[in-house]
Amino acid sequence: TEEAGIFEENGVDVELTFFADYLGSLDAMVAGELDANSQTLNDTMLGVASGDEQVIVIVNDNSTGNDAIIVDESIGSIEDLAGKTIAAEAGVVDHFLLLQGLETVGLTEDDIDFRGLPTDAAAAGFAGGEFDAVGVFAPFTLQALEREGSKVLFSSADFPGTIPDHLVVTPELIDECPDTVQGLVDSWYATIDYIA
Repeated sequence: TEEAGIFEENGVDVELTFFADYLGSLDAMVAGELDANSQTLNDTMLGVASGDEQVIVIVNDNSTGNDAIIVDESIGSIEDLAGKTIAAEAGVVDHFLLLQGLETVGLTEDDIDFRGLPTDAAAAGFAGGEFDAVGVFAPFTLQALEREGSKVLFSSADFPGTIPDHLVVTPELIDECPDTVQGLVDSWYATIDYIA
């Protein structure tokens, strides 16, 4: 988008910031360090519940497999997760997915050995044999699946519609720069056209 000049074409001056640590982007949004962020619905609800004001301006995806619980060869069912060591980034999307899966068989986080780690560290630890299972999103799914015998136990495809992704902005950005917000929205759709 940036290299193709799409932001400029839509009258938007944007400074893109990459966060290898997804939780870092959520924290930066809540701390007022960002005007906009791409995040999931459950993570937006967490920010809003803590008192932050965020406005969804684009629903840009519904996860249908991007988020996954990946397991080693010793695990063949969700019930097999009981007592296992499972890493995921605490409080964010793949932790949410893990809890959804556990609930389907009557398990809770108390039934597993949960390790809260940033997604990149969780994927690397699992790939290196440190954990029995991991909750990750792309591109970290590829890293986790490098472990011999690993497989996806369940993913967001098993819970349709529960993990939508969207762009949120601050109410201040909407109030002070509505044309900028519209430019961001227009840039999103122009980017989709460009990719196609």
